[in-house]
Amino acid sequence: MDNKRIHVFDTTLRDGEQSPGASLTPKEKCEIARQLERLNVDVIEAGFPASSGGEIEAIQGVSRGVRKPVICGLARAIRSDIDAARKALRYAKRRRIHVFLATSQIHREYKLRKGKGEVLALAERHIKYAKKFFDDIQFSPEDASRTEPDFLLEMVETAIAAGATTINIPDTVGYAIPQEFGRLIRLLIERIPVLGKDVTLAVHCHNDLGLATANSLEAVRSGANQVECTINGIGERAGNASLEEIVMAIDTRQDLFGACTNVKLNEIVKASRLVSMMTGIPVQPNKAIVGRNAFSHEAGIHQDGVLKKRQTYEIIDPKCIGLSGSQLVLGKHSGRHAFKERLKKLGYDLKPADMEKTFKRFKVLADQKKEVYDEDIEALLEDELSKVPETWILDYLAVNIATDRAPEATVRLRKKGKKYEAIAKGDGPVDACYKAIEKITKMKVDLRDYSLKAVSRGEDALGEVGVKVLGAGREVTGRAANTDIIQASVNAYMQAINKLCSKSVKRRSFSELRLV
Repeated sequence: MDNKRIHVFDTTLRDGEQSPGASLTPKEKCEIARQLERLNVDVIEAGFPASSGGEIEAIQGVSRGVRKPVICGLARAIRSDIDAARKALRYAKRRRIHVFLATSQIHREYKLRKGKGEVLALAERHIKYAKKFFDDIQFSPEDASRTEPDFLLEMVETAIAAGATTINIPDTVGYAIPQEFGRLIRLLIERIPVLGKDVTLAVHCHNDLGLATANSLEAVRSGANQVECTINGIGERAGNASLEEIVMAIDTRQDLFGACTNVKLNEIVKASRLVSMMTGIPVQPNKAIVGRNAFSHEAGIHQDGVLKKRQTYEIIDPKCIGLSGSQLVLGKHSGRHAFKERLKKLGYDLKPADMEKTFKRFKVLADQKKEVYDEDIEALLEDELSKVPETWILDYLAVNIATDRAPEATVRLRKKGKKYEAIAKGDGPVDACYKAIEKITKMKVDLRDYSLKAVSRGEDALGEVGVKVLGAGREVTGRAANTDIIQASVNAYMQAINKLCSKSVKRRSFSELRLV
């Protein structure tokens, strides 16, 4: 039997944009909409037309630029809102209006200040009005999960009779628990059999209790055939159900859901990164599917398992969602297997004794750093295999920085007990220091690369500087960390200078290790 088709209704551009600070320009909305089209979602809720004239223009831009998905506009059960949606969606090739009206007791009494009969009449009247202009009408009884079941059934029946083609059941404030939300969906289908068949049955779940994805998936198991969601789960308050989580759960557990979506999985990561960049809302590292750590492994036991068989600790192939593969993060929890594999990846094959010695040094370094990078490993190898004596020793460093003149550095170095001092100016404080060192050492070197990165967080974060210099026909690297980035820059440069001075540093030490 074919899997049941689940329609994906993306509301990143409407509900997602309601995240504080996430407002999008019309151009940004169009760019995200084009990525949603590539992602192959079924419906794009492009905005709330009645909110502003600029919103209407933005939705019109999306309608012109995106032709495959249905373009939807949100409207309250108010005639002017429906008219605004008509204007906003006039260029859409396929269009839908989404009318909503609160139905729960608390909303009726305190927000609408209306009785059940008045609310039913409002819904009926405005759905019928929308029907004059739209064939595709979605109706949402807002706060459905806190609405009395009998009244919710009456409202849904009224909406269908008035012309609604999709009924959306929102858990507006994230109040529901999966078991009870599933029961509600089954009750609706049992009492109104057209739901999930002739009339699409959708759900829209919020994440106030962290259950938006769980509630949405339970609704799918119970008979819903459309899910409303956002990229990265962004949205009002704690956010919405996450598109990537829902889609990948359905795809991964087809044995349980017996369902599928038309979403192109390999576009998921691109969509996540684009939305994060455009909204300025970062993706938490441990976010399922798209978080930085979602396919990263640091524990030695996990790394060993993944290296032997990926499926031991990964239920999803990262390549299927657009990533290049898993990432083995080397840190204090890593074991020999992962360390040896990283050495091979970098092109090195150590003898057992050298391997053990280097691994011990790696563990010491890993206790000091959150993550050990490839450059750190190469530095370990270089330090271990090519001991470099300190020909020049930094004795004193002072930098004078003023707004009206170039930075000036005073550097004093020691060599064989003698002290040498120089003063130099530069384009910046680091450049001034490097020029002063050149004056003392009289070495002509070409700085090929300079990199600075934070090792830790907070006001006392370490800055790690890496340099690559060319001198006397040889290219060497230097690396140092310090809370003062100027000091770290000088220390890294001095390390490189001493490597150039040392006759014992020979690249053949590495060539002997390189894999053929």
